[in-house]
Amino acid sequence: MRLAVLTILCLALSGVAGVAAYFFPVVVAGVGQTGQTVVVPPVNILGVKTTPKPAASPGAPFTVLLLGSDDDGKNKSPLTQSMILVRVEPASKHVTMLSIPRDLWVPLSTGGSAKIDAAYAYGGASAAIATVERNFHVHIDEYAWVGLTGLIKLIDQLGGIDLFVTNPVLDDFYPDDIGGGDLYGYKRVAVLPGAQHLDGASALQYVRSRHNDVNGDFGRSARQQQVLLAIKAKASTLNAADLPDIVNALSGRFKTSMGLDRVRSLLSVASAFDLANVNQVVLYVPNFSSYGQISGQSVLLPHWSQILAVTRANFP
Repeated sequence: MRLAVLTILCLALSGVAGVAAYFFPVVVAGVGQTGQTVVVPPVNILGVKTTPKPAASPGAPFTVLLLGSDDDGKNKSPLTQSMILVRVEPASKHVTMLSIPRDLWVPLSTGGSAKIDAAYAYGGASAAIATVERNFHVHIDEYAWVGLTGLIKLIDQLGGIDLFVTNPVLDDFYPDDIGGGDLYGYKRVAVLPGAQHLDGASALQYVRSRHNDVNGDFGRSARQQQVLLAIKAKASTLNAADLPDIVNALSGRFKTSMGLDRVRSLLSVASAFDLANVNQVVLYVPNFSSYGQISGQSVLLPHWSQILAVTRANFP
């Protein structure tokens, strides 16, 4: 069950959120949130042909794409606020999570080029998976998606999270689109430096804010990973009696391709999981990308030689 929370956690962080999805065991198949099949057709992109691979066997290493989107009603086809690749190696209990910048300019699996956050909006999970696979030269075994309110409810169900804020949030233009606010309005939010106990709404502000961070959107990626790990730590205090409330809180706000067989195979990983075995990767500028303008949009132009060196080393 810790795994389940971790899985959702990660996604939630995607900015929504982020990286909990690598350990899924929230047994929610009964409410129709697991086992959603996604078919990704092979296509040539960047000169590399992607071919279908068999599903990873129980106990074998596997890769999950965590997706987090606004689900506030502004868009019928929301962009992904967060995309995180997670590699789980059950035998060594090692996990790598790599945050993909939302403004990275890439060829989309559905045609044309755009910021990578548009892949999900144009074609759902299958398009997001295909776009990441073909640009980053990785194979993705599973995916998990979480919405904004799903992250809030999960953290509140845990009783909040504890973390040490070194990169504070001071945002005068935070979207006021949750809890009956103005879908197109803004409000001022602040998460101050130091030891903090955050409820769901404050944690969402911490991982979602995009303004006044000295590291720009990369700072947000680092905050998302931090919150995911804080969720994992809090999840260790849960027991089986907490499962029904968690499942109910996430109903309709969480989707994943992982079924019960995968969940069962992850239980041993959950019990032995150690934060010391987590490798966190953020693709900072200028090493992995550079700022640019395309069609009036501010974008990140990828440095593929450096990016692919990292993915080859961590996502074989």
